[in-house]
Amino acid sequence: MIRAAGAVVWRGEEADPEIALVHRPAYDDWSLPKGKLKHGEHVIAAALREVREETGLRVVLGRALPPVHYLKDGRLKRVDYWLARDPGDGRAAGGDGPVIDKEVDEVVWLPIEEAVRRLTYRWDRRLLRAVRAAPLTTTPLIFLRHALAGSRQEWKGDDDHRPLDERGRAQAEILAAVLGAYRPERLVSSHARRCTQTIGPYAERRGLEVRKEKALSESGYDPREAERLVRESLAAAEAAVLCSHGKVLPALLGTAGEALHRARSADLAIAKGGFAVLHHAAGQAVTLERYVT
Repeated sequence: MIRAAGAVVWRGEEADPEIALVHRPAYDDWSLPKGKLKHGEHVIAAALREVREETGLRVVLGRALPPVHYLKDGRLKRVDYWLARDPGDGRAAGGDGPVIDKEVDEVVWLPIEEAVRRLTYRWDRRLLRAVRAAPLTTTPLIFLRHALAGSRQEWKGDDDHRPLDERGRAQAEILAAVLGAYRPERLVSSHARRCTQTIGPYAERRGLEVRKEKALSESGYDPREAERLVRESLAAAEAAVLCSHGKVLPALLGTAGEALHRARSADLAIAKGGFAVLHHAAGQAVTLERYVT
């Protein structure tokens, strides 16, 4: 299967947004910014890169949209899309006009209905009609599980001091880029070394402090304090990360779900180095997405 990624980039007022479309002269078509994943590239990193190359915008991702599937030269192609917005509200692209990508010669911003009419492909039109099924503006709360840290049985010291192994450090570097898709400013982590090392590269890249909380660790888990930290993160205006452990994260996700009037899910597992993104708006859960690295 061919894998690609892109975004529905919007600007303006949520009640009447404009959508960015790109024109490709080689095909003489109008489409949403997207492109194929490079070898080993994370799908979220690919979406950010393709939007930047085709529109000039460094966007922040919102909730995921339904993936699009179609045949390309006899092979199944899957394109993962997210809602996205430029913090400069589209001004970095200079409005309508040329862009630097060699495959794209024009970017236009159009109201949704006009954009639907302009799009060349029916799958893009279906996707665009679905964007208003939930709020465009959401706040992400990211539940991050620490990356790979070798064998617990083989580690001789205090388990809170067990570090990431080579694969885990590679995962942390991938996460430094991928978490940047949401630009979280509030970073809260278990005090365990494998957790702080997982979130550390992102924090360093953004110049942020990591708040260490024993209540989010396996050794010092405190249900009441952990619940307070979850609710505090949900109440914050900015995107947030809670970095913890496989045995703790299901309880944290369950607390968040209950706080947002969402029924507990039967499956709250997150792979090592993976994360779940809970998008919420106006005190309600909007989507819950899981990703691996």
